[in-house]
Amino acid sequence: MMLEEVVLVNEKDEPMGTMEKMAAHEKALLHRAFSVFVFNKNGDLLMQQRAFSKYHSGGLWTNTCCSHPRPGEQVADAATRRLQEEMGFTTSLAKAFDFTYKAAFDNGLTEHEFDHVLTGVYEGPVHFNPNEVAAYAFMPVRELEAQIQETPERFTAWFHIAYPTLKAWMAVSQNKKHAV
Repeated sequence: MMLEEVVLVNEKDEPMGTMEKMAAHEKALLHRAFSVFVFNKNGDLLMQQRAFSKYHSGGLWTNTCCSHPRPGEQVADAATRRLQEEMGFTTSLAKAFDFTYKAAFDNGLTEHEFDHVLTGVYEGPVHFNPNEVAAYAFMPVRELEAQIQETPERFTAWFHIAYPTLKAWMAVSQNKKHAV
């Protein structure tokens, strides 16, 4: 099996070296990551339930796809690769924004990520990888937001940060379109 490495970065997303993925999570070192949010034409968000066997946050619901680019791999290329590997499809993705977060888990691991957020639209079939994903659903935004309010513990730590930030980014983007 190939050794998985992550790209260690500073607060400006400048590369500072590489490290084996689990070691970076054990040491809580800041590393590059991405989160993909795919919507259908109705504006429903494609959510995935992480496989229960994942090294953290197993069984929790989160955005369409998330992972880490490999050393030397562009974020957009990594996002396209992982979308295919996890969800079984590709679609055009656009960079939205980025954010940094740190979340410690009960198993001693910590996600400390400079997270690039990408968005896309997709209407075709989903053929998810059961080693990565337990289930998926296109969720209407109102239903998703109700579930977040009622059962926040069912969602990943990064989703609680990325989703509201995405909503705010989308509102600003819409306002800019109407101002032109």
